[in-house]
Amino acid sequence: MLIIGIAGGTGSGKTTVVRKIIESLPPNEVVLLPQDSYYKDSSHIPMEERQNINFDHPDAFDWALLSEQVAQLRSGKSIEQPTYSYLTCTRQPETIHIEPRDVVIVEGILALCDDQLRSQMDLKVFVDCDSDERLIRVISRDVVERGRTAQAVMDRYTRVLKPMHLQFIEPTKRYADLIVPEGGSNQVAIDILTMYIEKNLGLTSK
Repeated sequence: MLIIGIAGGTGSGKTTVVRKIIESLPPNEVVLLPQDSYYKDSSHIPMEERQNINFDHPDAFDWALLSEQVAQLRSGKSIEQPTYSYLTCTRQPETIHIEPRDVVIVEGILALCDDQLRSQMDLKVFVDCDSDERLIRVISRDVVERGRTAQAVMDRYTRVLKPMHLQFIEPTKRYADLIVPEGGSNQVAIDILTMYIEKNLGLTSK
């Protein structure tokens, strides 16, 4: 089994990189653990106060549970992956049953932030992208998918995303074994990643 961490700023192209890796490998070889599923439960906090939670800060995540479930998969045990609602900022009663596979990908903005989680990874990847390009992608995504105005997205970028990126996300680049510039459009880097996985697991490409 290979445990792979894929980190990078919001809008850097992490999701595209993960999708292309999964598509390039045989079916059912990859388990994806999105870091967003492991936000701490905030149901005990009044609804109006939940809107002030900083979801780009390391303290927002349940690192212990994520590390524990990665270790369970490594040992061949199945897990019940939590689910999280952005609408209510709470962990949902429903879980997703995950069986161990040859490749486990932990993907998220701070996937390389936690020492214990990082120590379990066989390969650490940082998806890099120009800050202006990331802002454009975040605006496009949040306006379409989350119903926000462009001005609201830019205000949040200036107030939260940019300072959190500089303080917590960008510094984790130093832990990466591989840095992928230009995100999902960097096919050479994705090919290298895929070849590394195939070589280490003896997999055959589709």
